[in-house]
Amino acid sequence: MAGNKKGPRGAAAAPRASDVCETIVIHRKVVTQARRKMPAEETLLDLADLFKMFSDSTRVKILSALLVSELCVCDLAALVGMTVSAVSHQLRVLRSSKLVKFRREGKIVFYSPADDHVKTIFEQGLSHVCE
Repeated sequence: MAGNKKGPRGAAAAPRASDVCETIVIHRKVVTQARRKMPAEETLLDLADLFKMFSDSTRVKILSALLVSELCVCDLAALVGMTVSAVSHQLRVLRSSKLVKFRREGKIVFYSPADDHVKTIFEQGLSHVCE
């Protein structure tokens, strides 16, 4: 799309004169329609918190691996090149956001995506960045 140039690291470039309105006009009908269809503020805050989980590359690597196979903490640590303690911390963060679940088998704890939504969100995001 023209006018959607990317800056460093994929961030949107600063707006140029052609990227902004030249006059202030409020299109009340569409603004009202959009306002009516927007989720509640608390829901939007929860959604923002969910997307924050994808802002850390370690968590994204962990989720990517778990979409391939259920893995234990030791496997994940070896895979991402971090300590078991560091990976456990990231898994707690992901668990608190309901993105991963775990099951215990004797002394081993295995992690997997919490549900199909995790795969969908991940795949949609990956598709978007690969465009």
